[in-house]
Amino acid sequence: MTDSLMHRIDVQALLDKAAGLDTDTGDRRLKQIIRRVLADAFRTIEEFGVTPTEFWRAVDYVTRLGQSNEAGLLVAGLGLEHFLDILMDEEERKAGLQGGTPRTIEGPLWLAGAPLERGEVRLDQDPESDAETIVMDGQVRDPDGNPIPGAIVDVWHANTKGGYSFFDSSQSAWNLRRRIETDRDGRYRFRSIMPAGYGCPPEGTTQALLDRIGRHGQRPAHIHFFVEAPGYRKLTTQINIAGDKYLHEDFAFATRDELIVEARRETDPEAIARHGLNAPFSTLTFDFTLNREADHLPDAVVLREHATAA
Repeated sequence: MTDSLMHRIDVQALLDKAAGLDTDTGDRRLKQIIRRVLADAFRTIEEFGVTPTEFWRAVDYVTRLGQSNEAGLLVAGLGLEHFLDILMDEEERKAGLQGGTPRTIEGPLWLAGAPLERGEVRLDQDPESDAETIVMDGQVRDPDGNPIPGAIVDVWHANTKGGYSFFDSSQSAWNLRRRIETDRDGRYRFRSIMPAGYGCPPEGTTQALLDRIGRHGQRPAHIHFFVEAPGYRKLTTQINIAGDKYLHEDFAFATRDELIVEARRETDPEAIARHGLNAPFSTLTFDFTLNREADHLPDAVVLREHATAA
């Protein structure tokens, strides 16, 4: 708009002063970022005619968001976390890095310090009578297809009700969470249960906003991974189980075609007995390719606050 208040000298001076740009102290880059954010907020308020009542409702919402500890959920739901992945992909491409397993969002439910194990690992500690057993395996490789022994595959996922241990007090400590060291052939293997998709807390602050903009808050069934090895870039990713209703409608925008895995139903009696089971189960296979680290690449290790087990 040609008569926008944003063109006024006093408004521009207000933005400079609010961001600390009228002083020589402080972090220059942070000042510039804050000024941009404030200017965008000013412009949005003016262009959409945001009233003082609407503004303070938004402030109250942000307060409740922090109190409910759902900020990590909301940034995923608004596509911000996925955009960081898009940005990192592009920075790597410009730096000449190609290939490797695609990254996707971490989400807010990782927990540091999961038990480290070797060999075939059991994730499911808590019995669930209606749970389907899964056996998942694969190999961690370098860009040339060579196995990476001693890589750490950190895996975590939800139970059949969509809950994660630690955040769901009904589950035992470290249920459905483990770190697995790959063998000399770079292989990992674990037994667990088929996770369920889940949704945002229906009465929570994230779902309240999604309701207002006409969006659902559902996620398809998925399994999270960090994969690390010395000399290689840390991989943050997750696989999605093919056939889920929300496979391509993930409210957190985390589905990538290369990360969709078919669950193969195993009904052979000999295979069932060999795994010590008495009912059919499903198998999943997924191989990870790690890119080599290099000084000219953006840092793949993300520093953020996480929950800490007691």
